[in-house]
Amino acid sequence: MTALVLASGSTVRARLLSESGVPFTVLPAEVDESAIKSTLHQQGLPVAEFALALAEAKALNVSTLSPQALVLGCDQTLLCGTRLFDKPRDIAKARENLAFLRGKEHQLVCAAVLAQNGEQVWRYAERAHLTMRDFSDGFLDAYLESEGAQLLGSVGCYQLEGKGAQLFSAVTGDYFTVLGLPLIALLGVLREHSVVAS
Repeated sequence: MTALVLASGSTVRARLLSESGVPFTVLPAEVDESAIKSTLHQQGLPVAEFALALAEAKALNVSTLSPQALVLGCDQTLLCGTRLFDKPRDIAKARENLAFLRGKEHQLVCAAVLAQNGEQVWRYAERAHLTMRDFSDGFLDAYLESEGAQLLGSVGCYQLEGKGAQLFSAVTGDYFTVLGLPLIALLGVLREHSVVAS
């Protein structure tokens, strides 16, 4: 069996892998995401390539430390119109972002990259389209108070598997992609690499 290393501190990704019966260890990547994003912005990459480049940087970073293992790097990028979003730095920023997204459709691109021996061996990106309903300011305030700091770990300030579902009027796309991991496609390639049984 090939060892899998998750190059992410995401509890959601770890939970999805664990609940799917995938054996793995966790070693979060140490990359300067802000510097990488700045460079990518200057290159004007399409949103899927943007997300893939970030996922690849994380996978390759950890692959140098665990060369024999398959290393999984992931990234989730949110695009609304022409505006790319980052994870909010505080609750005030989360409120500002949600107020902007309210009543609009946005795209959520989830990218995953596997690296081994310091080289990329698989890359995949999937896109979901989500429409936020035109919720009231009162609902927004109550939602922020209820969910608190956990929202800061999500680029969209929501967890679809929880109260975040109440923000939406429509969701088109793969559920796991919205959660942050293109699980079905990933399981296919993990079978090919003997990480899970085929």
